[in-house]
This record gives sequence, structure tokens and C-alpha cells, in this order.
Amino acid sequence: MQLHNLKRITPRHHDKIVGRGGKRGTTAGRGTKGQKARSGHRIRPESRDAIKRLPKKRGYRFLPAVGRAIAVPLARLKYNFVAGEVVSPASLSAKRLISAKTLRRGTVKLIGSTSLTVALVVENCLITPSAKKIIEKAGGKVLAAKTKTVTSHAK
Repeated sequence: MQLHNLKRITPRHHDKIVGRGGKRGTTAGRGTKGQKARSGHRIRPESRDAIKRLPKKRGYRFLPAVGRAIAVPLARLKYNFVAGEVVSPASLSAKRLISAKTLRRGTVKLIGSTSLTVALVVENCLITPSAKKIIEKAGGKVLAAKTKTVTSHAK
């Protein structure tokens, strides 16, 4: 046996030739099936799909998370503050009555209908009219506070 007498075991593979020009065969280099194989395909950007997946808060019941008042009852103040002490958002977070995370989210609002025996100085807090009366009746002061009649939405 010589080299010119050798025969292949498997026949040579020839690509299917289609008469549409080019050298790309039947699928023209687009793979098989799917959106990318079709003519005029357009794939949306991934960022758009990510935005669409985010939950949307809509409707008249939606309360924005930013700017929401954090309610602090006066009953908690009488056990955590001494007479003459200043009650401010910073002092409330220092005494761990509110967390620093919730403080960044919104303002602090003092609410209450219980009696207060400690004279406190309140600064930079929203306060209900009834709470303001209770603090002043106990001998305390309310400085630079904004009085609001709307109830707070604390969680």
C-alpha cells in the first residue's frame, strides 16, 4: 500500500450552498431562530428593563419616604431626659430614641397626650399643639419649632 492508494473512512463534509450570494450558508451567520435571527430586530437596552422592574409607588395612598416626620411620644421623653435638658433631633438620636438612619430620612415630631413632669427645652422639632401645651405647662420651652396640626405617619 502506498500513499496514493489510501482512502478516507469518512467522506469530506461540504457546506450546503444556497444561491443568495455570500459564503454564509442557510442562516447567513445569524444562528437559528430567535429575535437576533429575524430581520429588523431591535434589542432594548438593559438599563430600561432594570428601571421597569423597580416597584412603582403610585396612588393617593402613597406617602414619600423622604421628609416623613418621625413621631416621638412625650411619654418616652419623661423617662430619658432630666429637667432643663435640650430635646433636639441630635439629642434624641444620641439617647437612641430614634436611629440615625431614620433621622436622615425625615424630621422629628413630638406628639403626646400624657402629662409631663419634667421641664424640657425643645429645639428644631415639629410639635403638635397639644404636646406644646403640655411642655409649657410643665415649665419647659419650645424654641424654633414648627407647629403642625397634621398627624405624623410614623412606622
